[in-house]
Amino acid sequence: MSFLQRLKERLAIFMQGRHGPDNLGMFTLLSGLVTSILGSFTGIGLFSLVGFALYVTTVFRMLSRNNTKRIEENRKYIDLTSNWKLKSSQFIKRMKNSKDYKYFKCPNCKVLLRMKRGSGERDITCVRCGHQFKQKS
Repeated sequence: MSFLQRLKERLAIFMQGRHGPDNLGMFTLLSGLVTSILGSFTGIGLFSLVGFALYVTTVFRMLSRNNTKRIEENRKYIDLTSNWKLKSSQFIKRMKNSKDYKYFKCPNCKVLLRMKRGSGERDITCVRCGHQFKQKS
């Protein structure tokens, strides 16, 4: 058995029961990297200190045996970022389709609706609440 295989086995045994990397861990790792690079270029030691603190936090989370707490932290992070990702992708989609469609909200339930441009003023029925209103495209 070679040295690298033994090292790999020992690392696998050491990591049993530990949390390991996740989305929040990768975010803190990349944030620490960016902050450290920023600290190196600007010469401000506070950035380097914050980067180091983010590295320590990442290693602590990866080696933690308290999986339930780490899973809950990661779930909160995913909930927070998924909403932001959804809204940004919807905004980009709206900008791409702005020549073909007009977007507006239902005055009753505030759901986002779209209508083909150039069709004049039309009676619109909301797909969610059934409210009817006039809208000009």
